[in-house]
Amino acid sequence: MAPAPAPGRIRLARPDDVARLEEICLRTGDDGGDAAGLFREPALMTAVWLHPYLRQAPDLAFVAVDDADVPLGYVLGVADTTAFQGWCEDRWWPALRARYPQGSAPPRSRDDHLVELIHRPDRAPAAVLQRYPAHLHVDLLPQGQGQGRGRALLEHLFGALRDRGVPGIHLGVSPANTRALGFYRRMGFTPVDPEDPGLLARRL
Repeated sequence: MAPAPAPGRIRLARPDDVARLEEICLRTGDDGGDAAGLFREPALMTAVWLHPYLRQAPDLAFVAVDDADVPLGYVLGVADTTAFQGWCEDRWWPALRARYPQGSAPPRSRDDHLVELIHRPDRAPAAVLQRYPAHLHVDLLPQGQGQGRGRALLEHLFGALRDRGVPGIHLGVSPANTRALGFYRRMGFTPVDPEDPGLLARRL
């Protein structure tokens, strides 16, 4: 039997990776599928799910790269979700809220839902944050999947968080994304909120 392919190298994200990370964010933004072309303003995706993490916690932004050092995926994490949310309220959301006013009608398009998140960000319950204060987002292009890179990215982040004494981590995933749910369960995540089956957590 041939040996399993190596997961490749993991390194910190660099400023010159940003355009590639924006591409990955869009190409994995439809429950893991390609969201390019699904938004009137693709910049909304990266403004919500990528750039605040790169800005506030660049030391917890790791990329999996190919042999040419080109990122195939990334994991973004924060050690203290409450502090991150406070930073976003003070430093990140105000300019975006001014640029993208909240509509009076219920959200209809994908853009509308992202604007809603800018004005009303998701919040994990306080009891979850107490036990699992960190959170993460991970995205990996199809050509980088099935080779151990997703696991390597998460383990790299877990190690960095353990070094800081962080006791646990949580994440949100669409219940419709069954492939992602299976991956997170294999990584030790379990549901922690009966009212939100997509909220998963694990101890570090």
